[in-house]
Amino acid sequence: LLALKPAVVVTGSFLDPATVQAFSRLGVRVETVAIAATVAESEAQVRRLAALAGEPARGAALVARIARAVAVARRPGPRVTALVWQEGGLVPGPDTLVAALLANSGFASQSAVRGLGQGAYLPLEEVLADPPQLVIAAGGERMEHHPALRRLPGVRYVSLEPNLLFCGGPTIPRLASKLAELRDAAS
Repeated sequence: LLALKPAVVVTGSFLDPATVQAFSRLGVRVETVAIAATVAESEAQVRRLAALAGEPARGAALVARIARAVAVARRPGPRVTALVWQEGGLVPGPDTLVAALLANSGFASQSAVRGLGQGAYLPLEEVLADPPQLVIAAGGERMEHHPALRRLPGVRYVSLEPNLLFCGGPTIPRLASKLAELRDAAS
């Protein structure tokens, strides 16, 4: 990384403190960006990073795109139970961007209803015992195509690109649109 001679390094909150100190000693500014739990937090990050890059107008344009996409994806009314199930049986918690976008699109997050936190493990047996109306498999073919899941009446299964779950910013319009499409199909 140092060979690139960056003026600033943007990193997540998991960067080793010793690495941050090393960058600091070498005169490289480090900007830490936490995982956004809400659309508003993600929009604030976009503005911050755009300002840091000297492109505030482009940041404002992306924030406007995000706001439009979230507004278009909003689905009031009865909630459809949905489980976002990631590779290895991991689920998103209630205080995550994914959970916020699920709620905005008319879903009730089954992992949140179960009281599971971010990155909690939800075994297949528990899903079989209390299935949602929709299983959104984000990676992990095994989960989506498991024969026991396929025998459950009234449960739909869809795949979702896992990269839509890992950051906010420019992925929000795509995820919001996909969730609205899934909610409309569930009606």
